[in-house]
Amino acid sequence: MPRRPYFHLVATFLAYLQYAHGILYAQPEQIHLSYGRDPSSMIVTWNTYNDTKIPVVKYGSSPLAVNQQVTGYSTHFVDGGTEHRAQYIHRVVITGLTPGQKYFYHCGSDDGWSDPFSFTAMPEGTEWSPRIVMFGDLGNVNAQSLPRLQSEVDMYDAVLHIGDFAYDMDKNQSAVGDAFMRQIQPIAAYLPYMTCPGNHENSYNFSNYKNRFTMPSDEQSDRMFFSFDIGPAHIISFSTEYYFYVNYGISQLVRQYEWLEQDLKEASLPENRAKRPWIITMGHRPMYCSNTDNDDCTHLESLVRTGIPKLHVNGLEDMFDRYGVDLAVWAHEHSYERFWPVFNRTVYNGSYDQPYTNPGAPVHLITGSAGCSERHDNFAKDAGPWSAFRNLDYGYTRMTIHNSTHISFEQVSDDKKGQIVDSFKLIKDRHESYGLSGGN
Repeated sequence: MPRRPYFHLVATFLAYLQYAHGILYAQPEQIHLSYGRDPSSMIVTWNTYNDTKIPVVKYGSSPLAVNQQVTGYSTHFVDGGTEHRAQYIHRVVITGLTPGQKYFYHCGSDDGWSDPFSFTAMPEGTEWSPRIVMFGDLGNVNAQSLPRLQSEVDMYDAVLHIGDFAYDMDKNQSAVGDAFMRQIQPIAAYLPYMTCPGNHENSYNFSNYKNRFTMPSDEQSDRMFFSFDIGPAHIISFSTEYYFYVNYGISQLVRQYEWLEQDLKEASLPENRAKRPWIITMGHRPMYCSNTDNDDCTHLESLVRTGIPKLHVNGLEDMFDRYGVDLAVWAHEHSYERFWPVFNRTVYNGSYDQPYTNPGAPVHLITGSAGCSERHDNFAKDAGPWSAFRNLDYGYTRMTIHNSTHISFEQVSDDKKGQIVDSFKLIKDRHESYGLSGGN
């Protein structure tokens, strides 16, 4: 087991003192942002170890004019029933923001205030080019990509963290989760930090994930799936873990599947696709991979891809084909892998020379190499014919949604000091069902 950094011990000791000696810990920490239900809103979430007065965010358009304020609500979080590690999580939804405006803010209560931070409200409409950084499987120990990500925060409009946080947030009675949330604050207090759950969040029915993150239309974290619009794209986040942790109930898988189909059906309506043609999904465990770890994606009939064994119900590949999903982003494998357009283990390139121009099937991408205590997942010697490029460097993926027809990608290697080790463009002048599954 890796040695834990000294600050883990300090955090645990301070938490003990808080309850044993009546010390007040009301200072906001672990501050992070997420998009709200519409482009003119932003959600601020933070933690304190003691109950405080009504949570408040004060904000304004300049550092000297933080003169607007909005109040929110707090929840008492006790992970795994360990009362001496209880804490309070505060959520405030800011509404009525001016599109594209930079705002300065701090959060807290009469018992204590955070340092000042800033964010930029989402620009209006679809005629702008979101810059998004994507990764999964980022731990508290061996978070190799984190310093580079922190230094690049001004390069992006949003973050997609595609499951597996901290390794694991529930460890040491959630002290590891607290340390991890402090680590990402230099990013997440400035950029909307959009998430989906991974297998490492499963303890106590995903209680750390559900309590720590506040996603649009899932503010109470009772679903772990949601969608949001950004520029010319519609992004859908869902839980692959419902396929694996059925001990928490099978109904949540059915509920998610029904919601996902309805969301895709609405997003693919001609009038909606005309405004936001790109449909992008994010889920933790991939349908395809070429790793050697015997994970779900290495199997002929992946649960995520084909659904419940033998019955083949609630699988997602047919649905993604039917509604013309353009891009499916995954993590879980501690590696980077780019795929040719693929459906049912068959490649459907746009053409031999331009495989990603008007491809005949969704494009899949695995970006799970941000860095964690479990290190890398090795590749098999022989990859499937759908595997186009793979790399074991620690790193992360940049995605720029330029317009309705072009998306560009860059894979950044932290091992190689920020060098781009892979890049490609996805080009589509039509976004529609691929018609491979027999659906309409």
